[in-house]
Order: sequence, then C-alpha cells, then structure tokens
Amino acid sequence: MAPLWAIFLAIIYSLNLLFVFSFSLAQLSLVYHYLFSKRNKNLPPYKIVDKNLPICTIQLPIYNEMYVVERLFESISKINYPKNKLEIQVLDDSTDETQTLVKQLVTNLKNENFDIKIITRPNRIGYKAGALANGINTAKGQFIAIFDADFIINPNFLLETLPYFQGNKIGMVQTKWLHLNENFSLLTQLQAFGLDAHFSIDQVGRNIGGYFSNFNGTGGIWRKTCIEQAGGWQADCLTEDLDLSYRAQIKGWKFVYLENTGNLAELPVEIKAVKSQQFRWAKGAAECARKLLLGILGDKKISIGKKIHTFFHLMNSATYLSLMLTALLLLPIIYIQEKYPELKKYLNFAQYFQLSFVFLGIYFWVSYRKKSRNILKFIAFYPRFLAFMMGLSLYNSVGVFQGYFGKKTAFVRTPKFNISTKFDNWQNNKYVNSQFDYYFIIESILFIYFAASLLYVIINQQFGAIPFLAMLVFGYGSVVGYGLFHRFFIELK
Repeated sequence: MAPLWAIFLAIIYSLNLLFVFSFSLAQLSLVYHYLFSKRNKNLPPYKIVDKNLPICTIQLPIYNEMYVVERLFESISKINYPKNKLEIQVLDDSTDETQTLVKQLVTNLKNENFDIKIITRPNRIGYKAGALANGINTAKGQFIAIFDADFIINPNFLLETLPYFQGNKIGMVQTKWLHLNENFSLLTQLQAFGLDAHFSIDQVGRNIGGYFSNFNGTGGIWRKTCIEQAGGWQADCLTEDLDLSYRAQIKGWKFVYLENTGNLAELPVEIKAVKSQQFRWAKGAAECARKLLLGILGDKKISIGKKIHTFFHLMNSATYLSLMLTALLLLPIIYIQEKYPELKKYLNFAQYFQLSFVFLGIYFWVSYRKKSRNILKFIAFYPRFLAFMMGLSLYNSVGVFQGYFGKKTAFVRTPKFNISTKFDNWQNNKYVNSQFDYYFIIESILFIYFAASLLYVIINQQFGAIPFLAMLVFGYGSVVGYGLFHRFFIELK
C-alpha cells in the first residue's frame, strides 16, 4: 500500500492540475461571450456635441520618467477637446531631473493656453494611489482620465469615451493598450501576446457577460463621483486599480470596455523590468483577493456566475503557484507511479486536466487571429509564451505568497526607456537596475533541475512528461539567459 507521503503528494499534484483546468474553463467561457454574445448593448445611442461637453481632468502620475515625459506631453498638446473644459494635473513625485524637465514642458503648454498644473507632495506616501488621491481632492472635472508616463494619448480619447457615460451608473470606461515597441525583441513580443488576449478576450468577455471587470491603471476614464462613492484610491494593494474597480462595482457602478479605442504604450525591454512588473501584478491581485474575495463570495446579491468569475479573476495569480508546485512535483510523481501502481490509475486520470493547455490555446488563438490567421505561426509561438510565463513562476509565486499573507512591499515602478524601434538603445539608461538579482541563482538551479528531469524522462521513455518539462527548460532557460545577457549588456556601459 502506498505510504501517506505518496498519497499526499499525489493529491497536491492533482489539485493543482484541477485548479489550472478550472481556470482554463473560466477563460474559455469568456471566449464564448467574446465570439457569440451580442455586442451592441454598450453602444451609445447618440454622439456628444460641443455644448454638451463636460469639464474633464486628465491626471498624469509621474515618478522619475525623464526619457518618456516629452513624448507624453507632446501627445497632450494634440488632444482634441476644448481647452476651457479641460484640466491637466501633473502628479509629479519625481526626485531626479524629471522635475526640471516637467516644469519646462508644463510652461510650454501653459503658453498654449492649457489649464495645466504640477501637483507635488512632500513624500511619496501611497505611491501612485497616493498621488491620484491627492490630485482628485482639487480636480475640477466631472470625469477623470488617467495616463501613465509611457503612454501616447489618442487625440480623440475624450470624445470617443465620454458618450458612454450617458447612463448615470456608468462609472468607468477602459480602452485598449496598443504597443509602441512590440517588435523590438522576442521579450516584447511575448508580453504583447499575453496583453492582447487580456485586452480582447478577457475585457470584452467580462464586460459582455456582466461579470466584474477592471480598470487597468491607465488608458481609462472615471466618473469622479464613482471614485468618491467607492471609497477613493487606497494604497493597501499594489494593484490599486483592481482594488478600486471591485469596490466600485460592488457599489453598483457599471464599467464599459472599448476594444476598438486604444492608446500606444511602451513595453518594458529589460528582463528585470518585466519581472518587477509581473511581480507587482501577481502580488497585487493576491492582495485584492485577500481584501475582497470572501466578502464578494458571501454577498447574496451577487449571482453565482459572477462569483465564479470573480474567484478566478482575483485568484488568477495563484496559477503561478500551481505551475510551480506541479513543476516541482512532476519527477516525484513519476517515481510514485512506478513504485506504487495502485496510485497510477488515479494519477493517469489527473493527466486529463492537462487539457487546460488546449483550452487556453483557444483563448489565445481567438485573440491572436486579430493580427494574423497563420495557425502554424501561432502553434510555434504559443508554447514559447507558456514556457516564458512558467519561467516567471518562481518570482511571481513569491509575490503571490506575500500578497496572501499580508507582507507589504514598496510599489516598484517599471522603468521605461523611450524605446519604439529595433534600432533604439537602452544601454546607457540611468534607470536600468544594475543590482544583482538573487533570484537568478534559484532560477538557474531550477533550470538545471528541470533539464536533468527532462533527460531522465527521455531516457526512461516517460513521453507524456516531455512537453511540460521542455517548456519549463525553455522558460527558465529564457529567464536565466535574458538575465545573463542584460547583465552583460549593462556592464558594457
């Protein structure tokens, strides 16, 4: 009879597969809504005219962004909206040369008759959430649009989003992120691949299905009253945007997502910047789940379907934990199958949960085909994307653990380098993090472990485990390889 430790590991392994499988089913249901649900219910029946235009405030939270603020302010200068009904708040927490540059850029726009002001704080308490909360106290606008410093604002953004606020319960309108530098490298292409699925299938599916959705931190516009009634910006979660989104919708506010309206933004090009951004998103989602999930699940006014989607939405970063545990347990599970045949049938049944990779493939294919219908190209790219996300599972799992257990860490800004073409260079950028990444050591050990595991299953003809282990080897190899390359790149300065 199999010992308790073997049974315990088999159960943990199977539960992890079951969680990822269930998550993939939830994503597949969003694909259904995206493809087959009616889309016209959010279309505004009228277009606004000049006499109906409300006063709007654009908030620009900035912290040490000397390489991209000029690009941001240039796009501000092109906004198609009456200047007498537009206020711009530059929420500048910068501590470097960005301050001087921002002052000059603001002066230039003032000379063009823009109502623009710099709002600074004596400290950076609350990080971005604190800056937004501080700005809204004096904002003139009925509506508040928010853009991060690396964005290039669509000149017609306000005119394209404001018509959707005609319903009094519409609290926020989110638009799509477009990518300024998607083709810079494989690293940026992988990020764009994942973000495109979120900004197509995920956001549209949730919006049409009537599930809770979210503001993405930038590229959206809020009704000021909605922010205030939801309790305002709060800094107890790293993803302050997700937190406020849920609090607003719990209060009964509705959100609208516009897939065909977008703003260009810069993707991070350096591996540490990618990892810190993914860590913040993963940990922030875990913090929001800790803060909000039990209350939502216990709310009798919220439907079962909405609760199910809320669970997987707020628990999405737990997939990193599941992947990490599944990866570490795979070799012991192979041993258990060989040593204790009575568990083999049970574990073989658990393998059917790996269909989740097929279901997620459908999710990403429906998004990918908007750019290309080359199925062979997609089949070649999709495993690389999954593998890369597996390579981030260790780092993100640490963030998820910290989020669930309430460990607070600073909001680490994702540095942007003003990269838009393959010929741009970030080598001499002052925001490049040159500190040694100690996770690199553990990731290197895991790369060696998974490579050895792959060799073992090939030798022992355990063919079913080969694809998963191959992706782990590629994923951790990519993260380690990028880490070495970018470290060497920095030292060439």
